[in-house]
Amino acid sequence: MNFTEQKIAETLETNYMPYAMSVIVSRAIPEIDGFKPAHRKLLYTMYKMGLINGKLIKSANIVGQTMKLNPHGDGAIYETMVRLTEGNASLLHPLVESKGNFGKHYSRNMAYAASRYTEAKLGSICKELFDNIDKDAVDFQDNYDATMKEPTLLPVTFPNILVNPNEGIAVGMASKICSFNLREICDTTIALLRDENHDILTTLKAPDFPGGAQLLYDEDALREIYKTGKGSFKLRSKYNFDKKNGIIEVTEIPYSTNVEAIIDKIVEGIKGGKYKEITDVRDETDIHGLKIAIDVKRSTDVDKLMMILFKNTTLQDTFSCNFNILVNSVPKVMGVREILLEWIKFRMQCVKRTLAFDLKKKQDRLHLLRGLEKILLDIDKAIEIIRKTEKDADVIPALCKGFGIDEIQAGFVAEIKLRNLNKEYILKNISEIADIEREIEEITMTLESDRRIKRVISKELETISKKYGKDRETEIITEYEQTSTVASDKFVESYPLRMFLTEQGYIKKISHASLNASLRVAGEQKFKEDDRLLQEFDADNKDDLLLFTNKCNVYKLKINDIPDTKASQLGEYFANLVDIEEGERVKCIVATSDYKGYMMFGYTDGRVCKVPLLSYETKTNRKMLQKAYSAHSPLINAVHIFEDCDFVAYGSNDKIMVFNSVMVPEKTTRSSQGVKTFNPGKRGTMIDFKTYEASGLTDSKGYRARNLPAAGSKVLTIKDKGMEQISLIDE
Repeated sequence: MNFTEQKIAETLETNYMPYAMSVIVSRAIPEIDGFKPAHRKLLYTMYKMGLINGKLIKSANIVGQTMKLNPHGDGAIYETMVRLTEGNASLLHPLVESKGNFGKHYSRNMAYAASRYTEAKLGSICKELFDNIDKDAVDFQDNYDATMKEPTLLPVTFPNILVNPNEGIAVGMASKICSFNLREICDTTIALLRDENHDILTTLKAPDFPGGAQLLYDEDALREIYKTGKGSFKLRSKYNFDKKNGIIEVTEIPYSTNVEAIIDKIVEGIKGGKYKEITDVRDETDIHGLKIAIDVKRSTDVDKLMMILFKNTTLQDTFSCNFNILVNSVPKVMGVREILLEWIKFRMQCVKRTLAFDLKKKQDRLHLLRGLEKILLDIDKAIEIIRKTEKDADVIPALCKGFGIDEIQAGFVAEIKLRNLNKEYILKNISEIADIEREIEEITMTLESDRRIKRVISKELETISKKYGKDRETEIITEYEQTSTVASDKFVESYPLRMFLTEQGYIKKISHASLNASLRVAGEQKFKEDDRLLQEFDADNKDDLLLFTNKCNVYKLKINDIPDTKASQLGEYFANLVDIEEGERVKCIVATSDYKGYMMFGYTDGRVCKVPLLSYETKTNRKMLQKAYSAHSPLINAVHIFEDCDFVAYGSNDKIMVFNSVMVPEKTTRSSQGVKTFNPGKRGTMIDFKTYEASGLTDSKGYRARNLPAAGSKVLTIKDKGMEQISLIDE
């Protein structure tokens, strides 16, 4: 096998670059008339078929005729036509009237029927696309096999490039143009014709899309798009709530998404336990229009649920703009002002070419009538010259010589029928001369004045705006709630439960209903053989859970993120819920929804620190806080209290002390060492620290401290001596 060595740069230049340029210039990027070549070829074919005023005909016929200009398969041509139809509803101003099933742009599963079943013709607005196309308004070129001529651009009388949405992906570049309201575009263009420095945002409020929805107005973002042609804005679905049946009905969705994508995302969230308020979601789109039905529970706050869905699905979507347009076969990203000024320049050229065409026709007509005028001086002489001329070829030269006219004028006279060679016919035609002269003068003055041409364009735009203009479909919302401010847990189901923490770090979350049923069957909680219960308390499924560890860290979880369990199960192991350090163990867990109350930390050196629980609340969704408490001395216990209460401190010297938490000053810094509270002696330590309620003491007399720090008292009663003391000191 023989191989030929080639330089990669040369290969790309000779093989790939022509293809890339063909895609950019002849396929994917729209031009200033608002069309890609495929659109233009299709529409021009339908125009030549007489479908601008004719009847609907089979789409297959149109596709077949278009193949004379477009060297692509019938499938690609028909798909191009589908998007232009009113049936597909993807354009603000559909260019093709249609009959039959053309699918819908907002549904990927609603397929269009085959071309042999559907019918189409050009819409009435297409008259504005082909205005004076037969008067040399635009250039024509050969088709792919040089058997026909086709226009390089269409002489559109309004800025179609910004009226209907357009999107294309080329090689190394792309184009994505949003649509605007026709009336607003016409008003803005008229204003620019008068003043190029006109503030566009005052007349062109915002993009407008077929299918409606809501546009979340951001003036800075729109000004950036209008100026540079790049940027993005958000579109949000419209909905209403059927309170009687508990159904949210979504009736308008963003142009950039579809029904199936929205439903798939909602179903995914339901399966993942994200939207427990939703019981069902389905597509109820029919001949009356789009509808997504979402069944919800009766207690649901619908507006808040929709904010959650806006955040997590394409019920709210972002439309990114890239106004990349071909100008003189060169791709260029332009802002709205630059696009409209470029279109004005293009349209002025079309108007000038049309006027020049009309001027030439009228000048030619005037020239003929001037010759006819000379014949009027002696009709008999003209008849005699023709009658006496022996050869037919000599008639025109004889007339030229006899009346001093040129061959064109003589030919016109020679073609007049014998019955018309009378004074009445000739005078009637000659009377046009004055009118034609006035028209020629008017056209000439217009051609020489850009101001007059702009006035012509302005009048055209005013007429189009009145004739085809429609109210906005997309509603502009200036005041709206940002989805980023809505927490993703707003719709967690609320129910009472009981939390359990074991010494080895197992966490159980059991609903009250399940707990009662489990205990009736099993009789008791299940733990590992060498494990024991450390802490239990009531909570709610919507609470936050704070886990304080022996490494001075606090981990934050949502209780609803912890799976429900039963009394007969071990629960969830702490290390499987959060990323922990080696040797890290849970000392205390706290459930809260409002971060009220205090954390009381007791240390072996007898210090106690009182920190507001609010110090552990964070605006961001942080999973861990370091330096949650002081590391100056080993932590014995951490207790959450809602209001000041009595505590009991136990010393290694068999002394205990009762004091009220109000005696301990509040510290705002989480890692504060606190204050000396219990004084166990030089070699003693505080070995336990708990609330009076949990201590089991029968009487606080004799143990209560009047001032802090205090040394405590020996156990006074036999009953108190026998109480069980549980130490939480790290071993």
